[in-house]
Amino acid sequence: MLINSLNFIFAFLPVMLILYYVVPEKWKNIVLVLFSIYFYAWGEPVYVILMLFSAVLHYAMALEIKRQKESGKGAKGTLIFTIVLDIFILCFFKYYGYIQEAVNQLFGTGFSADALGLPIGLSFFTFRNLSYIVDVYKGKCPAEKDFFAFTAYASLFATMSAGPIVRYADVRQDFHTHQVYMSKLGEGAQRFIIGLSKKVILADQLALIGSQIQEYGDNLSVVSAWIYLFAYTMQLYFDFSGYSDMAIGIGKMLGFHFQENFQYPYVAKSVTDFWRRWHISLSSWFRDYVYIPLGGNRVSVVKHIRNILVVWCLTGIWHGVTWNFPVWGIYYGILLILEKYVWKDKLSKLPGWVSNTYTMILVMFGWLIFMNPSFDKGLTMFGALFGIGATGFMDVTAGYYLKTGILLFVICVLAARPALSRFANKIMEKSSVITVLVYGVLFLICISGLVFNSYRPFLYMQF
Repeated sequence: MLINSLNFIFAFLPVMLILYYVVPEKWKNIVLVLFSIYFYAWGEPVYVILMLFSAVLHYAMALEIKRQKESGKGAKGTLIFTIVLDIFILCFFKYYGYIQEAVNQLFGTGFSADALGLPIGLSFFTFRNLSYIVDVYKGKCPAEKDFFAFTAYASLFATMSAGPIVRYADVRQDFHTHQVYMSKLGEGAQRFIIGLSKKVILADQLALIGSQIQEYGDNLSVVSAWIYLFAYTMQLYFDFSGYSDMAIGIGKMLGFHFQENFQYPYVAKSVTDFWRRWHISLSSWFRDYVYIPLGGNRVSVVKHIRNILVVWCLTGIWHGVTWNFPVWGIYYGILLILEKYVWKDKLSKLPGWVSNTYTMILVMFGWLIFMNPSFDKGLTMFGALFGIGATGFMDVTAGYYLKTGILLFVICVLAARPALSRFANKIMEKSSVITVLVYGVLFLICISGLVFNSYRPFLYMQF
């Protein structure tokens, strides 16, 4: 089950919220655990055991670290054991097929190289639980004694499939107080509808355009190639930020305060600025648990460059091990190094539209690497953008999508910038009737889209 499905919107969520609101305080976490298990088992019944094992493991290891510290014993061994086990489980499921293939090529063996089915949200709940155990070891978060409070956090359905990567230290109090109000329920519903609208009205329509252009294979004109890349760039943003909005909205309904995961990244005026705005929970996770422990920027220039490359190589591998993901990570690592040590403050002196254009071109080239696991296909697409191997500058396909998709493209550009949101909020602040009408219409459009259009899962579920 996914949070953009009709089953979730009209059955799972209403029933869960009713029970969550009416049961006594001491039962609220149990309700969350039971519904989270059901939510996960809907699509991954076998891997529910893995998800619960991860929750129990980190709950027990955190208490053991607490006990060892209080008794004066070193807890570092327990921490290392837990981290190694987490990394092993993550790598085993995500990279099993690739490892088998590498072993076969290296030793001439004939092991089956079929990839294992990837448990939904494995990377997200592993990183979430890892942050908890490290924070307990460093004294940033107390070891949780309430088993159901921690298990509710570790298995929470709202953030399971695609984040954001919520840290227990930030929401621990919420799992003990459960401050639920009708005002928060309304705010959460509004945020949920915004995210659902991003997904259904924008991302899914962009995906349709992209898939139709993709059917032409390598026979693309220059304009068709740019339309395809633009559609994917916008689709990925509205798809992923839409999920984050929906998760944050559900969190508000439950009385939780999840951090923002996106801050209009496509208005960034440098690649550095872009990564302060895109997938903030993942960027900050690597910053706090990898980059800073390596020394951050408080080291020599050579070591600082090493730290940046290590972090971004790991960021790429976190997404996958086909050639494009590590290359994508290194690509950004190099760009960040160039901005830090070569271009320095030159970008800030450029006109805003120039620096934003520079950033968006580099980001779109990054998504070109990200979307193509085939090196040849990626190279062919890159060439087509500049007329190399293209069928011409403009073709019938490009003309058709410029005519039929121009309104969608303009809406996407406007929606990716804060001005439209501020304008809409000012209008809705004037009247509660207008607010209800706007969100009601958006919700009805989304439901119509879910009923009549083919179902499209969230892009980031594969990670």
